[in-house]
Amino acid sequence: MKSTIRNKDKLVNTVFSRVYKKYDLMNDIASLGIHRIWKNKLIDWMNPQFNESLIDVASGTGDIAKLFSKKNNNSSQITCVEPNDEMYSVGKSSLKSFKNIKWHKAKAEKLPFKNDTYNFYTISYGIRNVSDINLCLKEALRVLRPGGRFMCLEFSKIDNEMIDLLYQKYSKIIPLVGKYIVGSSEPYDYLIKSINSFHTQDELKNLIKNNGFSNVEYRNLSGGISAIHSGWKI
Repeated sequence: MKSTIRNKDKLVNTVFSRVYKKYDLMNDIASLGIHRIWKNKLIDWMNPQFNESLIDVASGTGDIAKLFSKKNNNSSQITCVEPNDEMYSVGKSSLKSFKNIKWHKAKAEKLPFKNDTYNFYTISYGIRNVSDINLCLKEALRVLRPGGRFMCLEFSKIDNEMIDLLYQKYSKIIPLVGKYIVGSSEPYDYLIKSINSFHTQDELKNLIKNNGFSNVEYRNLSGGISAIHSGWKI
């Protein structure tokens, strides 16, 4: 088991070390820009209020932290957590003008923060990359305050047969585009495989519930290409 975890950690780290320079560009190309709409829908459902705090895990280049901060006029204290060296450097540099956003290099399964600290926990397109999803969820519950909210945005399972057929055909193109833009198709081969092998909406919902969250629900986006899961620490 430990060997499998180490192997996944190494694989995911290698993937992000290869794509970090063109990460945002490839996200825009691969999703046709729709990932920005999905992230805004996540923030809208959260509806953060003045001075509420956020921990954003697997932050990448900090899209969610930036949107959250702007939603309440930069009044919130925000912690961005990113395990990959290159992504961490790019994200921290891109948001250096936000004095209310602090960056930490750490894994989702071992957060260096006290219990009962944050109003919100977000993880956007990162939970399928963690080595131990149950430990990730336990850590999320631990660092949230009572009454705090867990929010996860992730690729999911499409609920329309025709859309799914078109999506599967389109998915085969993405590694080819990645090879042209990034110089390697391998990170995007991993992307497609990780999406296809990830949990269904209901499976993820049950995992979140089984790790201590209450009132767990989800909303599909674009027919289930992505989904937002929400749970509360009661």
